[in-house]
Amino acid sequence: MLFEEISLTPQDILDKDFKIDTRGFRPQEVDKFLDIIIGDYTKFISIVKRLEKEKKELIEENLRLKKELRENSDKIELLKEASTKEMTNVDMLRRISMLEKIVYGDKNNF
Repeated sequence: MLFEEISLTPQDILDKDFKIDTRGFRPQEVDKFLDIIIGDYTKFISIVKRLEKEKKELIEENLRLKKELRENSDKIELLKEASTKEMTNVDMLRRISMLEKIVYGDKNNF
């Protein structure tokens, strides 16, 4: 999972209590906690950039595949039309042959 790299949840940040000494919060403790938060934000930024790049690549691939699909569909349609015309021509030749047999008789000279 992408967020296994993240150390803190929003609830962890919300629930964090710093110990107070005579002058206020302990600076080392606050700095350590902020370092963890900064690390998480850095990881989040890296994850977002990676996902954006992956999204862009997937969109480009999707567009390429759609274009390829359209081209192949057009080719299939042309082949269907060509095969339909060929079948029509064959059917016409058969019909002419049958008409010739009827008109001229069923002679083996054909």
